Amino acid sequence: MPNVRAGQGCGTARTASYMRPAMSKSLLVVVLVMGSALPSLAGEPPRVRQNELLYLLEQDCGSCHGLRLKGGLGPPLLPADIAGTPDAALVDAILRGRPGTPMPPWDVEITEAEVRWLVGRLRTGEVAYDR
Repeated sequence: MPNVRAGQGCGTARTASYMRPAMSKSLLVVVLVMGSALPSLAGEPPRVRQNELLYLLEQDCGSCHGLRLKGGLGPPLLPADIAGTPDAALVDAILRGRPGTPMPPWDVEITEAEVRWLVGRLRTGEVAYDR
């Protein structure tokens, strides 16, 4: 049996002290990686996905709400037109559709976080995608 005194061995402060620089570097890497993901965690999709969502908004939503979102088969979605509608109602209508109307549910295509991001864009009128 090795000669190990009490308080020495795996998991003690002595072992941890020589590992601190390596653990500190590992922690720094994790923090930096997580920091770069913060826009996604804050509800903003990655840039490529933003463009896909804005394209979907123009092409798919626009087929009923008008390509300029001024209305058609569906109601207009311009900032002034949705100003009185709570975000929760818009999110619900997009995710679950509107029974008894042609508005289908989109929850199989986009996430709730993505819908919330789109609602934010609709409210500002910033809905153009990169062509």
